[in-house]
Amino acid sequence: MEFEQLQRAIEAILFASGERIELQRLSFALEADPAEIGKAADALADEYAFQRRGIRILKLEDGYQMVSSGEMADYVTKALETRKPPKLSSSQLETLTIIAYYQPATKAMVEQIRGVDSAYSVAALLNKKLIEEAGRLNVPGRPIQYRTTPDFLRTFGLSSLEELPPIEKIAFGEPIELPQEQGAGEES
Repeated sequence: MEFEQLQRAIEAILFASGERIELQRLSFALEADPAEIGKAADALADEYAFQRRGIRILKLEDGYQMVSSGEMADYVTKALETRKPPKLSSSQLETLTIIAYYQPATKAMVEQIRGVDSAYSVAALLNKKLIEEAGRLNVPGRPIQYRTTPDFLRTFGLSSLEELPPIEKIAFGEPIELPQEQGAGEES
């Protein structure tokens, strides 16, 4: 298949899908090498961005998705009369951060790091499809492990988890020591 025809096919599949399509799936459907598919999809994404089109093609981990341009969000929202997604509470954002950096993470791990019950936050993040179940830990009780989803990447404008800013991680199971403020515990 020639390059332009490959781009047209990718464009049609991504448009019809409405969700992320993995590179391997595109490769299988178009009977083309994954590297060739990636090159064609990346070139198409660059073309849309350069022309400042109303749609974009995003690379999300090992796949691609067609989305509306962020510049057009107000028009799309107004035309479709959709509400903006609800904002994350601080507890949900903390929980999501822990899961993103320590994934797969259990609710108990999140609660140990946060120091409070996180059942509501985990349930809310599952409902918003920002996290998903990632199997069970092989320990007594077999707790559920959680990981982030492609919706998480899309929501935060990331193409992969490697783009998360670096943090100083704590070792799971160790007590968390918070820095003390100057003057705290001193008698006057």
